[in-house]
Amino acid sequence: MRAVVYDRYGPPEVLRLEDVERPVPKDDEVLIKIHATSVTRTDIGLRSGKPFIVRLFFGLLRPKQRILGTELAGVVEAVGAAVSQFAVGDHVFGSTPAFRTGAHAEFICLEETAPIAHKAEGMTFEQAGAVTDGVILALMCLEAAHVGKGQRIVVYGASGSIGTAGVQLAKHFGADVTAVCNTKNVDLVRSLGADRVVDYTKEDFTKSGETYDVIFDAVGKHSFSRCKDSLKAGGAYVATDGFRNLFLAMWTSRIGDKKVLFPIPPHYTKKNVLLLKELIEAGRYRAVIDRCYPLVDVIEANKYVETEQKTGNVVLAVK
Repeated sequence: MRAVVYDRYGPPEVLRLEDVERPVPKDDEVLIKIHATSVTRTDIGLRSGKPFIVRLFFGLLRPKQRILGTELAGVVEAVGAAVSQFAVGDHVFGSTPAFRTGAHAEFICLEETAPIAHKAEGMTFEQAGAVTDGVILALMCLEAAHVGKGQRIVVYGASGSIGTAGVQLAKHFGADVTAVCNTKNVDLVRSLGADRVVDYTKEDFTKSGETYDVIFDAVGKHSFSRCKDSLKAGGAYVATDGFRNLFLAMWTSRIGDKKVLFPIPPHYTKKNVLLLKELIEAGRYRAVIDRCYPLVDVIEANKYVETEQKTGNVVLAVK
């Protein structure tokens, strides 16, 4: 089968398309023919080996897993003898388990208990192949902050993969949402259900005098020190990046009435994928797709994601 592989950490050019051995499903696994996957912020970090701490889990000197990619949508090609939830021909979507990659390829084997489900009705493979990662990461953060009805939340970086998910999920939980993004994405983010949208190129939400229960930094570009005065007593700054926040989370859990939350490791579960499917089919969630590249153009896709200017998700079509 064709797959995008890399043998060393570095820029997008370390990636190459290569013929590799097609996997064979074990008794508890399904073999999925992948139609679409995505390039995420996680892929960029794993490919570059930055921050260095990722190497402690994925290979100190070189990557242990040669194929990147965590999200996928496709068709079940074969099933193991013990598999009962899926059958050959089923259309599925979801993600690889935490700390596992391999979706930038024509086929992948996953346990039937992995975070995969039957594809939501009405979704294309391209939409389904780039919808789970942002949702799972946003959901983990919102649940850590106990976001619920009547709470006031800021989603900073509301037009990215995690941000577009954060806006929609926060509204699902009943929160009052202030979304922060750049000028070109104001209308898009408003259409996702945000109660108000702040254009950060024109206004600094931390200078408005408003206070919030939760400030969710979906892009890792803000900081607790800048947001602290905009939090209510008992409020939380939820981080998605920056390992300084791990230490701040431990510190603020003991001192002060405003907390830093840095939920790790990611919780990639079938339950979360099934919740996403339910929301999509009920018309309460939609995938935001920026661009779609063929698998052969994976280097260009990586370069685009590295600009940090993508809106929503970037798809790799595997055909």
